[in-house]
Amino acid sequence: MKLSERLYEKAQPIWEQSHSHPFVQGIGNGTLDIEKFKFFMCQDYLYLIDYARLFALGSLKAHNLETMQTFAKMLHVTLDEEMSLHRAYAKRLGISKEELEATKPAPTTLAYSSYMLNIAQRGSLKELLAAVMPCAWSYYEIGKKLSETPGAMEHVWYGEWVTMYQSPEFGEVAEWQIDLLDQLTESSSEEELLELEEIFLTTSRFEYMFWDMSYQQAMWPLHD
Repeated sequence: MKLSERLYEKAQPIWEQSHSHPFVQGIGNGTLDIEKFKFFMCQDYLYLIDYARLFALGSLKAHNLETMQTFAKMLHVTLDEEMSLHRAYAKRLGISKEELEATKPAPTTLAYSSYMLNIAQRGSLKELLAAVMPCAWSYYEIGKKLSETPGAMEHVWYGEWVTMYQSPEFGEVAEWQIDLLDQLTESSSEEELLELEEIFLTTSRFEYMFWDMSYQQAMWPLHD
């Protein structure tokens, strides 16, 4: 069994809870409170900054030029295309570029990004991939499922989001990461596979927590 098949099977209980979360379901059926989505967009913007750093680290840790180039391309797409689209989408929601840049990270955003960066800096390319894969892979799975909901891709606010993440182009990003990790782990020991599995499941849990954080609009439970 390929590692990706094993990871997919182990992650199902977590991913199913993400798919059924009221935030995700609200995107699909159009009932999500727009203020919750705005909160999500601002936090996701911060997340993308550290997500891009992971691709820079991927290029650094790559074993050949082709892999370096692909990670560099994903870095470029994240910084210069996805974040630009994010700013344009946010502007349409009434969130200015200045507001995005001034956003303070929520505890879950900080914990999730910090965990991935820590794993990526300390580990090899395999650990980096295990940490980053649940983001693109689970988003693609969610996008495909939500696109089956009548009217989901036509919704005035959320249709663009669903359309983006169910696209074959976005799916190719996930597939490339999956294929690379499978190649790199063909001869890995069971001990190493278990470590990679735990990293993957941890960031899958963080994905669920990100949805829940956005639904609750949860910042620090303290008053300054």
